[in-house]
Amino acid sequence: MTSRFADGLAVGSDLGATAERAVGQALSRLAGKADLVCFFICGDDPDDVAEAGRRAMALAPDAHVIGCSATGVIGDGQGVELAPSVSAWAATLDGARLTTFALETLTAEDRFVVVGLPERGSDDHVAVLMADPYTFPTDAFVERSVDVLGDLPIIGGLANGMSGRGSVRLFADGQVYTEGAIGVLISGQVNVSTVVSQGCRPIGPTMVVTRAEENLLLELAGQPALARLEDIVSDLDEDDRDLVASGLQIGLAMDEYAERHERGDFLIRGVLGIDPDREAVAIGDVVEVGRTVRFQVRDAATADEDLYDLLDAHREELGKVDGALLFACNGRGSAMFGTADHDAVALRDTLGHIGMAGFFAAGEVGPVAGHNHVHGFTASVLVFSSSGSR
Repeated sequence: MTSRFADGLAVGSDLGATAERAVGQALSRLAGKADLVCFFICGDDPDDVAEAGRRAMALAPDAHVIGCSATGVIGDGQGVELAPSVSAWAATLDGARLTTFALETLTAEDRFVVVGLPERGSDDHVAVLMADPYTFPTDAFVERSVDVLGDLPIIGGLANGMSGRGSVRLFADGQVYTEGAIGVLISGQVNVSTVVSQGCRPIGPTMVVTRAEENLLLELAGQPALARLEDIVSDLDEDDRDLVASGLQIGLAMDEYAERHERGDFLIRGVLGIDPDREAVAIGDVVEVGRTVRFQVRDAATADEDLYDLLDAHREELGKVDGALLFACNGRGSAMFGTADHDAVALRDTLGHIGMAGFFAAGEVGPVAGHNHVHGFTASVLVFSSSGSR
């Protein structure tokens, strides 16, 4: 069966041949010519990954093609982690305008400047971004993207390689990059939307930050932050205390004026540690006094429920979904769910047997409450539908 969106997945130690199989599968399942092709490569040797990427790009010379290396890939309704593999995704996007780009960072006095971003157009819908976390300031770029891109959603993930720093490879329209970031700007007559599942559950009450210093929470609701946290943990059952011990999170309320702040109403950030001398809690963001926060925990059951609920609601709102790109944290998959297939299966269960592919990222990019952020332990999804974009 052919359609406007298709995916492919191949596993094998000969990465070049594996890439050709995966891309060939995706292209052969398309109903028309490919306008956009994305591929993701997991391999031990960065040189082999680069060569596989070149062979993948050569198969679609008339399409816009982007891709990256990863420690795991997603396609054909399943995930593959830490094994030589390639996933691919191809789309026929009649009426769309596609602009691929490659970003690099230049240093100007005491600040950095990102160059290579295409100019914003009035009918731009979304930018897909894949970045090298070792050489590109993704957090700062994404958080400040509103200054250049306005309300344009950015979705994607941080690439990686099996050897970490120096092993990342990025691909865009025939070129191989060893640093920076690449992506594609999608504009024109195309219907796209985003889903970002952070997969956390609140614990304890919502509290207002009454004293803070950079990323240190000093007081919550007028009391030392550490004392507040200890009171919350003491009231939990044993299972939730174990979740706190394995990785406590904190949620920053996205709407300060909401009457209630429940699951899904927060931007999730990690709790990095405590400062007993100052009775402070260190978190992975800078929070201003007056901000509403609530501690959070994350487990497989909560993450599963959150993803299914968001996808179900999205499908009901949009109607027919045709394709999707999935950027899932490498801390999900088998590490969280016991299987690498979980997020891919969730998309098939809720959105149907659509053309869907992606990779396990070292950090995920996606909008929450209209603002772009870099996340962890998140599933960020770009959805293509037959309904209106947003």
